[in-house]
Amino acid sequence: MARVALHAGVLACLMLPLFSPAQAEEPTGRDIVDHIEKLMWGKTMQGAMEMSVITPRWQRTLQLRVWLDRPERSFIRILSPAKEAGIGSLRIKSEMWNYLPNVERTIKIPPSMMLQPWMGSDFTNDDLVKESSVVDDYTHKVLGVEQEGGVGVYRVEAIPKPDAAVVWGKIVYRVRKSDLIPLRYDYFSERGELIRTMSFSEVRNIGATRFPPVGRCNLPTSRATRRW
Repeated sequence: MARVALHAGVLACLMLPLFSPAQAEEPTGRDIVDHIEKLMWGKTMQGAMEMSVITPRWQRTLQLRVWLDRPERSFIRILSPAKEAGIGSLRIKSEMWNYLPNVERTIKIPPSMMLQPWMGSDFTNDDLVKESSVVDDYTHKVLGVEQEGGVGVYRVEAIPKPDAAVVWGKIVYRVRKSDLIPLRYDYFSERGELIRTMSFSEVRNIGATRFPPVGRCNLPTSRATRRW
């Protein structure tokens, strides 16, 4: 079993105006997904992150610096360890490049590799640089309201558009009805197989924003945690 932990301290995060549950009796699926994307990522973000990759045979920790200006561009740079310091990943619109300082080379990443692991972790290139858009690349439908832990939860299905350059065959969101806080995302293959689950917890106020700062990614062979 491999375990990946990613801890992030956000230095700046400028949020767009968020959808308010009080503004509509029944929000559409797109309303809900758009709201949680803005809630979790905002429009611009600058932060420091620590990523730990742990397997039965080896372990390593990366110190990262991250800049996001969605949806136009994003940049991630490794600060340590010394062996990998200076490696950078830059995305401008739909194009992405990796810079390797040891060989002084810049390598362009093709779209087909956006779902490949980033630096040997269980986070993909797309997870880190947010190239695809679950708002624009998918259609959304509210499947209903369920009860989880005594509270009402929207279940929203996102299906990729025919021309969208995405790999997931379907994403199902579970979002708390009372305040539209995300609880879990389930990612499925094109054959309908559950591949990955991202769950959120520890909802609290950070500045003027209330959101779940801890995300845990569960895969068949590993777990991953991102913490702001």
